[in-house]
Parts: sequence; C-alpha cells; structure tokens
Amino acid sequence: MMKEPIKPERFFEDKFGITKENIEKVLGDMLSPQVNYSDLYFEYKISETINLEEGIVKKATRNITQGVGVRAISEDKTGYAFSDDITPSNLETSAKTARQVAERGEEAKPFKVGGYRSPDHDLYPVKTPPTDVPVKEKIEFLQGIDEIGRRYDARIKNVLATYAAEYKIILIATSDGIVVGDAQPLFRLSVSCIAEDGANRQQGRFGGGGRVEHSFFLDENRFERYTKEAARQAIIGLEASDVPAGTMDVVLAPGWPGILLHEAVGHGLEGDFNRKKTSAFSDRIGERVASELCAIVDDGTIPSRRGSLNIDDEGTHTGQTVLIENGILKGYMQDRLNASLMKMPFTGNGRRESYAHIPMPRMTNTFMLPGDYDPEEIIHSVTYGLYAVYFSGGQVDITSGKFVFSASEAYMIEDGRVTRPVKGATLIGNGPDILKRVSMVGSDLRLDEGIGTCGKNGQGVPVGVGLPTIKVSGITVGGTRR
Repeated sequence: MMKEPIKPERFFEDKFGITKENIEKVLGDMLSPQVNYSDLYFEYKISETINLEEGIVKKATRNITQGVGVRAISEDKTGYAFSDDITPSNLETSAKTARQVAERGEEAKPFKVGGYRSPDHDLYPVKTPPTDVPVKEKIEFLQGIDEIGRRYDARIKNVLATYAAEYKIILIATSDGIVVGDAQPLFRLSVSCIAEDGANRQQGRFGGGGRVEHSFFLDENRFERYTKEAARQAIIGLEASDVPAGTMDVVLAPGWPGILLHEAVGHGLEGDFNRKKTSAFSDRIGERVASELCAIVDDGTIPSRRGSLNIDDEGTHTGQTVLIENGILKGYMQDRLNASLMKMPFTGNGRRESYAHIPMPRMTNTFMLPGDYDPEEIIHSVTYGLYAVYFSGGQVDITSGKFVFSASEAYMIEDGRVTRPVKGATLIGNGPDILKRVSMVGSDLRLDEGIGTCGKNGQGVPVGVGLPTIKVSGITVGGTRR
C-alpha cells in the first residue's frame, strides 16, 4: 500500500537514472535558431481491468507501460519521437530525430533548467491508488454488484461489471526551463444490466468514477446506486414504445446529457480547429453564437473529477476557461502550439493519450452554467415534446456543426407532464444553431458521474461533462412516423 505521495522528480531519477544533467543536454541539443521550443514528457503507468459477467470473472488484465516523448517545434512544424525504453542514450536519439523533423538548425545551445516546480493545486490527494487494492477484494466487490442487479427484478437476466483503474506518473521538462510532474490516479466502475421479457431484450448502463480511491464507491453506497440505476434503465427499456418523429421542443435532463454539448459545441471550440479555420466557430470571438441564457466553461480544476488535472500534458497549470458568456463567444481551449500561433494565452488544455502521442487541445470538464428556472417549471412549459435523460452516442461534423445523437433513455412530455418512456429517439441538428434555440436554463447544474472518454485523431483521454436542465425549442427528432 502506498503511504506517501510519489515525487515524480525523484521517481524517474531513481527508477531510470534520468538526471537533471541528462534533461539539460537533451533540451539543449534540440534548441537552435530554427527550433524555438522543445519538451520532454516522461510517463510510467500501471493499469488494470477486471470484467465480471454471468457471475464470474471473464477477463482480468494488468499492464505496466513506460516511455518518453520528445518534441521540437519550429513555428507551425512539429518534430516528435518517442521511446518505450527510458535511458539517457535513447533520450538523446529521440531528441535528434525530433529536431531533424522540425528542421535542424546550425548548432546546439547550452541550456539550464530551473528547480522542480510543484503544481499550484492538488486536486486528487489519493493515498492508496485503486491499482494497489488486492485483486480478491475487487472480485468480491464485483460479485456483490452482480447480486444486487439480479435481485432488482426477475427480468434482469445478466449483469456485466467492469473495474478499470490506472495510476500514472508523469514528468515534463520544457525549454522554458520548467520541470514539473504529477501522479494521476484514475478509476471507473461500469455496470450493465440486461433485461428480458419474452423476445424483448433491453440493456441499461450506468457507472461513475474519477481521480479517486476505491473507497469512493463504498461511500454513500455508490456502487449499489450505479447497479440499481443500470437495472432500472433496462426495465424501463422493456416498457418503452417507439418515439414519434418530428420537430418538437426537447428538454435535456441535467448531468450526462451534457455529452451533447461536448460533442456538438465543445470540439468546435478547440484551438487547432479554429487556427486552421475548419470549425463553425472560427473567427467568431466577440460574436453572438448562442442564446443569451447560455454560459459555457471548461474547467480542469474541479477536485477528483475524471477530466481534472493538476497540470496538463505540457506542464501548464489547468484553470477555468470561459468559452461562451451570455451567448457571446469569448475564447477557445488551447494547447501551447496553437495558442502561440494564434497569439492567445495557454489555457491548460494540452492533452495526449500517452507518451507515444503528440499533445493537442482537448477538453477537460466542459459544462453549461446554471440558470434561474426551476426544472419543474421547464417541464410544465412544454405542451408536446421529448425529455431526454441519457445518451448512448452520437456523431458530429466539426466544420458544419451538424450532429446526430441517440437517446438511450427518453420520455414524452404531454401537457406539461413527463409521461410514457420511448425508444429509438435521435436528435438531429447543428451545434451553433441548437445553442441559439435554448429558451430555458435550469438552476440544477449537475456534472456526470465520471465515465466519459473523448476520442480525437485516434487519441482517447478522460473527460467530464455537465448540464443543468435546459429546454431547446424546435429540434428535429428522428423516430417513427406518426
């Protein structure tokens, strides 16, 4: 069991023999009149997954990965190389490769780094990472989930539970003279329940997590709530009828439906798409892009959240970035490269999947701020429409902003009341347009439970989303013709 927090600067020196002198030499070798910035990203990660199905462990894995990524930047050109064998000689070889790709200059420069810098905040003070919990305890935990799900209703025929945990230690050294590190726990519990009634077979999914310890799921019986929620969704699915197609008012529930905001709007506000002018929001800072009721932020500093980080993957401290305020576009999420080229401030959104991947601007926890309406008042305002509670997935075109999202749990609203459950609902629209159609924003902001992974250019990173109850007027809902 781990009792003292790991100090990244000591970890990489003690384990791999990487010293301050090694770092200075490599960064100095990369700098030249043509290479204006370089950095090193060291990573050591323990990850494990246990899958329980039909009451038994179907799969269990435990992996240790390690490596270093070396980057050299010359204006808008990036040279990147990596190695999974962390040694001073491999580090120097990777540095030479990166510099050559970025355009080799005339000669190396002497270089000195400053002392190790600690992050400004500690958002996840975990003493015992979930990867240190005994396997037997984890299996017993999952078996308890299986029993809870099956007891919920006789129609629950199978329970699938996944325990996924990792503990990652990173160290970042930059040609700005900064050396900073972080130890990052991450844990997710996912539960699926399958319900059957004759030929009707439905599945419900729920889960949660964050940068937390194993005890997080025991507190307030979270694991039991997750399991019962997955079972409830499956049973509701058995009772659902086909949704009628058409244009109607849609009310989005608080929490996970913020995934629609993440996809339909969030990606379009990342710096690289806007620098390249391929986003529907390019060159629109200062313009109205949403209803005046909309305020959207990206915040990587919320304690213990899945998308939160003490520092991003370039060593920049995270913060809260205001994206849209009172409907006006205020800024973009930036990494170092795109912020420098656009002459905008770094926002702490430079993220990468691993040492083998180049960083790019990515979301952390992205959500809409609460408004003044009571959620019940929003429901009562709809004569005929859809209440979308949970989404299973969707597709978005960044350039046009067009999206299609599938609701996995939804209900009809009739005469101001939530009535029958429906299935097969898809929301079809355009990101910038949907924001302008937001006519009511509730006071009940809720962040998701901690399950999101965002994909971009082949890289996946953990993220968070959030939303208060909102009403969007006149969305196209795909379903069955009436």
